[in-house]
Parts: sequence; C-alpha cells; structure tokens
Amino acid sequence: MKLSLCAIALNEEAALPQCLSSVIGVVDEIVVLDTGSSDRTKEIAQSFGAKVYDYKWCNDFSAARNEALKYVKGDWVLVLDADELLLPEIVPSLKQAIENEAYLLINLLRFEVGAASSPYSLVSRLFLRHPNIYFSRPYHALVDDSVTLILEREPHWKIGNLPGVAINHAGYQKNAIVSLNKFNKARTAMEGFLAAHPQDPYVCSKLGALYIEQDLLPEGMELLERGLQAKDVSSDIEYELHYHLGIACNRRKQAQKAQFHYESAIASSVYPMLKLGAYNNLGALKRATGDLIAAKTAFQTAIEIDPNFATGYYNLGLTLKAMGNFTAAVAAYNRAIALNPIYAEAYQNLGVVLLKAGLVTDSLAAFNRAIALHESQNPVAAQQLRQGLQDMGLIK
Repeated sequence: MKLSLCAIALNEEAALPQCLSSVIGVVDEIVVLDTGSSDRTKEIAQSFGAKVYDYKWCNDFSAARNEALKYVKGDWVLVLDADELLLPEIVPSLKQAIENEAYLLINLLRFEVGAASSPYSLVSRLFLRHPNIYFSRPYHALVDDSVTLILEREPHWKIGNLPGVAINHAGYQKNAIVSLNKFNKARTAMEGFLAAHPQDPYVCSKLGALYIEQDLLPEGMELLERGLQAKDVSSDIEYELHYHLGIACNRRKQAQKAQFHYESAIASSVYPMLKLGAYNNLGALKRATGDLIAAKTAFQTAIEIDPNFATGYYNLGLTLKAMGNFTAAVAAYNRAIALNPIYAEAYQNLGVVLLKAGLVTDSLAAFNRAIALHESQNPVAAQQLRQGLQDMGLIK
C-alpha cells in the first residue's frame, strides 16, 4: 500500500523541517498545500521532495484540507500539521495496519507537548483514500462525519487504533498559540459554524472549551451544557463537555458541581489515556477540599494509566507531602523530575520536603536548581523563591 502525507501550511518555515523529516522513508509522497505563506515554507517543502500547491485561505480548515486531498495519489493518507511530527516507534505498527484491507480509518494517539494536565488526544489522521471521505467543520477539521456516513452504507469497514503515541504536537504551547494567533483564528471559524449549527455538540464542546480558556465562563458553560443536551453525543465529545464544565465550575468555586463533571468524564467510555486530565483535576479538587486519600487515589490511577505522566507524579508528591509522608513524596517528585528534567515546580517542592525532613544541603541543591529553571521560564517565580530563601536565612 502506498502512503501519502497530506499537509496544509502557512508561514511554517521554523516547524516544517522537523515535521517532514519525521516522515522521510515512511511515506511515498508528500503533498503540501500552502495557504499564502510569505516566508520560505514552500521552498522548504520542495527541498523535502514535496509537491506544493497554492490555495487562497478562506478561514475554513476543512475546505483547505479537502483541496489538499485532491492532489493525493497514495492508497492511504496520513495528515500532519507543520507543528506535528510522526514518532519513529509507531512506524512498524502503522505500516502493518495499512496493509489490513478491513480498515477504513485508523485513529492515532497524539501527545500535546506542554499540556500539563491533559496531554493526549485521539485524532482521525490516517485513512484510506476513499472517494467519499472528506473533511468537515471549519476548525478542528475532521473526516469522522464522512466516515460515519460511509459505514452506514458500507458496514464491512472497520475503524482501528494504533497502540502507543503516534504524533507529537507542539502547537498548544503558550508561545505558539500567541505567536500564531491561534485562539482568535479558532474562535472566528467556530463562531461562524455555530451560527449555522447551534445544537452541534462538537462545536459546542470545542468553542465552549475555548471560551473557558479565555475566561468567558458564562458563555462557555452555556455552550457546554447545550452540547450535553444534544442528541447522539459521542463518547469522546461527552467526555470533553464534562471535563471542561468541571474546569469552569472549579473556577467558580463550585466544588460539588466540578466533582460531578470530572467523575462523569471519567465514567465515559473513551480511551483511558484521554482521561488523565479528569483524574488529575479531580485529584487536585479532592486535595483542595481536604480529602487527601481520594486525591492520592486519583493521582495513582492517572499514573497507572500512563507511567510517564510527570504531572501526575508531581501532584501525587504534593498530596503525600500534605499527608506527612515525606519519603514517598520525595520519590514522587524525583520521578516527575526524571520524566521532565526542566520541571521547576517539582524541584521547588522537592526542596520544601527535603527541608522539612532536615536534609538542608540536599534541599538547597533542589532550590537552586528550581531557581535556575525559573529564571528562564518564569523570572518572577525565581525572584520570589530566592527572596523567600533569603528571608529564612538559607541563602544570602
């Protein structure tokens, strides 16, 4: 089976080389649709052997992706954005999967770089080049709607999932969101779609979550609640609706409602890795309300699902510290640091526990490492920590 990479890009000269490098030797064809770049995006794509086509941007991601699909020649299509890369360890199972003639679509697990509490998403980015597969929705463009219609007419097809993380996505880091104006682009596209589809649970979920992110709590909660009332809400959308309502309720200091929504999210029948955010937030809520045993259980469940979940170990450390179990807290912080060596907060709280345990030299080493990391990540936090240590007479 021949595999084609299909991508759309706009002024992505910085990110595109890493993306295209990740598929060299994996795909048989690279198709890049340029939507009006003023930098070297097109030249870089061509240097990787890509077939590059021009397209005038119309504020509709699905329209652009469907235009790109017109130029694809392979039997299977892999869709990546410029800020994503394919992980090499997934390639053997990917190649094996596309040789299976039963599959129409294969979902891929994506790791959201920089997303501390909810680091995974499941994306429909690998599919057969079927004449009736197309993208829909102007933002977060999906082929899922068209695949559902195909399955109704051609029920012999199967949907698959690859084991393990397939894609790394760097686009949700704060600096990328700000520099590329992602929130405003997303909001404009989704508000237009919502006007024509006011009861659509998917856009209610995505736009509602965006409003919550922008601290527009009443608007966001109304949309999320509207989405839950819609008919035929899929499990993954139901999870997201409850998860973001939990966040909104927590910000409003409505602990019981937040707990209800986090627990409802956890109860939904979605891929366990997608539930890390709900477990993490439920644990933080339980710790804040003094239920340390329930908090510990939530964080332990999260790291059982994903042993590489650094944030889960960090929060478990905070909980164990609150329980007075300093030895276990130190172990949890050290595990978080091993998974994320630039975890300034983990070093800082490790220093606190070591100080409480009377290990002053080790404590100061952890604090100094935290200060060094904060200097590059959050200079205000570095100064506050330094001042606090000076006030305690631990440093000059």
